[in-house]
Amino acid sequence: MQDRLPPLRLTGAMTLRDGVMQQRTVAIANGRIAAGPFPAIDLTGYYVLPGIIDLHGDAFERHIAPRPTAPFPALTGLRGADRDAAANGVTTAWLAQSWSWEGGMRSPEFAEVLMKTLDDYRSEAMTDLRIQIRYETHEHGSADRLLAAVRRHAIDYVIFNNHLDEAVKMATLNPANLSDWASKSGRTSAELLEVVTKAKQLSKEVPRRLAGLADAFDVLGVRYGSHDDPEAETREFYSMIGAKICEFPLTQEAAAVARAVGDPVLMGAPNVVRGGSQSGNIAAIGLIRRGLCDALVSDYFYPALSQAAFRLVDDGVLDLPAAWALISRNPARIMGLPDRGVIELNRRADLTIVNQQTKVVEGTISNGRLTCLGGAAAARFMGRSAVAERMAEQVAAE
Repeated sequence: MQDRLPPLRLTGAMTLRDGVMQQRTVAIANGRIAAGPFPAIDLTGYYVLPGIIDLHGDAFERHIAPRPTAPFPALTGLRGADRDAAANGVTTAWLAQSWSWEGGMRSPEFAEVLMKTLDDYRSEAMTDLRIQIRYETHEHGSADRLLAAVRRHAIDYVIFNNHLDEAVKMATLNPANLSDWASKSGRTSAELLEVVTKAKQLSKEVPRRLAGLADAFDVLGVRYGSHDDPEAETREFYSMIGAKICEFPLTQEAAAVARAVGDPVLMGAPNVVRGGSQSGNIAAIGLIRRGLCDALVSDYFYPALSQAAFRLVDDGVLDLPAAWALISRNPARIMGLPDRGVIELNRRADLTIVNQQTKVVEGTISNGRLTCLGGAAAARFMGRSAVAERMAEQVAAE
């Protein structure tokens, strides 16, 4: 892992502090937000915002397998995803890895490979990378194996999925898409449907198994929730067993139940940027207008996180502090991370530097380390005066 920045101050930028945008200096020392007369870098014309915290992203799959039939080693994919996240202002990210009957890169076997690879890679990672396990509710016979992996790799986030009905409908309505889905795991459509049929026959076992996993997660301190809740009753069930995080609800009713019982609702940032769901589900911006969305996640595209925040501002839905909270402060609270999500004294120096005019991320600082720098911001950091001041301070310290 690269060394932390020497003590410095970022001056001249519009900074999000204490819930408002203000022209205020941000000082960094020893990886933390600090106070002190350190050498200054002028960031006039920029926003300095809390580092982005992404609770669910599967863009790493594209880095591991740029084409479904052309996979690369997991380590290569992790390095690519790490740099992709950093280039888009992300300082903490959960990689949404399936544990599923689907097979291939979404199998329990591959999930364990990814966990081990991340354990080995973490010391050199630029981003605080973690794994969210997406457990398919009808993945029978591997619950004990899942719990062992969660303990072994200190997994802190699990989401319950159920894609069985989707596969059944696809077989009838869109066989070509089912064939594509099956090919990703090296199966034919018939073989995938056979797996689905056998899993569905054991549906009665699912509620008891999920309740058992929930009890174990509570003991381990794992946060857990559900994905794609289709209606209010499903959200009520998951909430009752302790799966409090509501990811990508498919209906306003499911989101409303989550709000009523205090469960945080997560939606995809690409949904906001594109003006709706690519799969035809509920529009995230509608839930945000109704106060039914607590956080936005990258889903499949890291650039959408910052773009969604500025889209909400441009459309008059939220001001910048409230929009940015959806990708920084709120995710930190949901995951119980008191050391990040805001710019405050002694918190982690996790910062996203955005050009005010273009709204493009030009710099990312994660735990006091410069993980990405480009555009005109690079010239500010690498300018002669800034370099000279830092060198003089280092010489004086020696």
